Amino acid sequence: MKSIFQLETLQKEIRQFAKDRDWEKFHAPKNLILALSGEVGELAEVFQWLDENETHSLTKSNRNEAADELADIMIYLIRLFDVLDINPAEAVAAKMEKNSQKYPVNLAKGNATKYNKRKQR
Repeated sequence: MKSIFQLETLQKEIRQFAKDRDWEKFHAPKNLILALSGEVGELAEVFQWLDENETHSLTKSNRNEAADELADIMIYLIRLFDVLDINPAEAVAAKMEKNSQKYPVNLAKGNATKYNKRKQR
C-alpha cells in the first residue's frame, strides 16, 4: 500500500492495468461515464437505508463496502481524466477558483442555498 497518494502515479497504474488487459477499446468516455454512474449507484446502496446517525458511524462491513465503491469511483474518474487528456489537479484547481467566486465566504458561510438562488443583498 502506498503511504503517499500521488494522482499521477495512480493514473499511470490505472492506464497500464487497462492496457495489460486490452480494455482500452472499451474505455470510450461514454462507457467510462456510464460505469462511473453505476458505481455511484452502488455507493448509494451502501447508505440507502441508514439513518443520519448511522451514516456518520458506519459498521465495519458498511465502511469496507463504501471504501470499495469509493475506490471504484476514483478509478473511473482518474481513467476518464486520462482518456480525455485533462489534468485532474489543474481542473480541480480551476474549479475551486470558480467556486470561490460563486460562493464567497461572506455570503456562503453556513448557507446551503445555491449561488444562483440567493437573494442579493
